[in-house]
Amino acid sequence: MKQLFKLTVVILVLVTSCKSPYSNLEDGLYAEIKTTKGTMVAKLAFDKVPAVVANFVSLAEGNNTIVDSLYKDKKFYNGLTFHRVVDQFMIQGGDPWGNGKGNPGYRFGNQFHPDLKHDKPGILAMANAGRPKTNGSQFYITEVPRPDLDNRYSVFGELVLGIEIQDSISNIETVGEIAINPVIIEEINIIRKGSEAKDFDAPKVFKDFLISEAKKEKKRKERRKEITRATNEKFYEQEEKAIALASGLRYFISEKGEGEKLSEDDLIRVHYAVYFKNGTLIKTSNLKTAEALEMVNEQRKNQNGYQPIIADISPDADMIPGFKEGLQQLNVGDKATIFVPYHLAYGEAGRQGIPPKSNLIFEVEVIELAK
Repeated sequence: MKQLFKLTVVILVLVTSCKSPYSNLEDGLYAEIKTTKGTMVAKLAFDKVPAVVANFVSLAEGNNTIVDSLYKDKKFYNGLTFHRVVDQFMIQGGDPWGNGKGNPGYRFGNQFHPDLKHDKPGILAMANAGRPKTNGSQFYITEVPRPDLDNRYSVFGELVLGIEIQDSISNIETVGEIAINPVIIEEINIIRKGSEAKDFDAPKVFKDFLISEAKKEKKRKERRKEITRATNEKFYEQEEKAIALASGLRYFISEKGEGEKLSEDDLIRVHYAVYFKNGTLIKTSNLKTAEALEMVNEQRKNQNGYQPIIADISPDADMIPGFKEGLQQLNVGDKATIFVPYHLAYGEAGRQGIPPKSNLIFEVEVIELAK
């Protein structure tokens, strides 16, 4: 009887010792991030940003189908470092080159969800170059809330265990943002709890996302070509009716305002959109124009960056001569198109991304005097 009791105790001890340290986690998809400073566990939002999570999971498990051949069938993150460390901000890892410039052999776009914000410590998100479609393998984990990053970088999870490990990594000695003795990511293991997490096919989800995005991009390009063609035709018709000045500038008033005539001493609030001669939009201050041309910069929109400018149209003002001369012909409330020859724009050399000898077209709306 005593032997049976002892055997029972041994079995119970073995069962207890073999119990998963994560048995108390609720159903979901998790990343166990083992480092030389300790282990962190992040819950992944595969139900809200499936493509971003699928990228991370397929890289971690070594079954990403489009990764560069150098990383094929390898657990991508194992052995990499947290190459960028900023105390009171975040720790960043996942770069195979270790200098912030590496990627897995491809880039892809952001994916956002209104529930996923940089609203607490321990947020897991994709690091990129700050431009559209530059996500790859790099990720960061925040130390403090950073709402300024919302809708700019794709949040795809948050730490549920090991926030103190994040803190210890963020406090390591650095030169600038580079760790003197980098913390190594020993391995990233994916934990699946529940049927939905177990059924999540990361390689397929990510590949399907890329195929879908490629189709959307093709349609966007075709649509933009059509929009540019229509814009070009509109400008051609307007230029035929435009008033020509001795300088070579031409202007067409598309909608007459009721305000006073502008003088060269005025400061005005004005919306503008500037185009190349073929009708391709370069930049605009007007969100409605950007939306109509399907050229909205989401980051600029989220930061309320589409606003009228204050234009000084005096002779000494630092604006291109043709823009000032065109505005001087108008009244408050006018909407007009100004056709600026290159010698009244950026000249034979060009400037700020404008090629040499570029004739430009401005659409303007004079809102009010600014003084």
